[in-house]
Amino acid sequence: MDSDKEGTKGGTKTPIADSDSEIEHEPVGEKNVSRQMSESSLYTTEDEEEDETNNKIELGPQCTLKEQFEKDKDDESLRRWKEQLLGSVDINSVGESLDPDVKILSLEIKSPGRPDIVLPIPEDGKPHSPWFTLKEGSKYSLKFSFQVSNNIVTGLKYTNTVWKTGIKVDSTKQMIGAFSPQLEPYTHEMPEDTTPSGMFARGSYSARTKFLDDDNKCYLEINYTFEIKKEWQAT
Repeated sequence: MDSDKEGTKGGTKTPIADSDSEIEHEPVGEKNVSRQMSESSLYTTEDEEEDETNNKIELGPQCTLKEQFEKDKDDESLRRWKEQLLGSVDINSVGESLDPDVKILSLEIKSPGRPDIVLPIPEDGKPHSPWFTLKEGSKYSLKFSFQVSNNIVTGLKYTNTVWKTGIKVDSTKQMIGAFSPQLEPYTHEMPEDTTPSGMFARGSYSARTKFLDDDNKCYLEINYTFEIKKEWQAT
């Protein structure tokens, strides 16, 4: 997936700090192998876990929203900027919490000329298999909504890794941005992509999707399977 900066769509506010939308989309050449996937190889490897740990950003001390709002309160321009940044946030109701909370409310796959595929989010992070089916060579995008509460979330990002017959065939990372808490959900749509096509592209895949922040705090992890077929699944 390729993209420039992605803002939120459909919400009442834009991200408070729209970080450079950093997308890494790394397709890996599929190999003709018959090796079966073990439970541990479906979704993660030791190298990936180590990479996530090594890439963790060391941030400064956390502040509550109330503390952030009180800082430099004598600076009029900075005060106005903070008011604009936080909008209608009720500081008294959320200002005592250090940790932000992000709840993913909905996930859906959009494809031109097709009804949206609404994906139910299971509580245990493991939906029934297959979670969805895509047609080979079709264009699609992922749209999701989420709610932020308690404090500002920084560096919210989406990651997705895909395997076929135990071999990693795709890895995607996108920086979504920083968001202040608000009652109305934010929405975000990923850049449009195209499913692979051909005999070797069809079949069953396993994947892992995560939503994390700068502290590598994971707000949702979903381990699932999906299929690519010649035609769309009948509705």
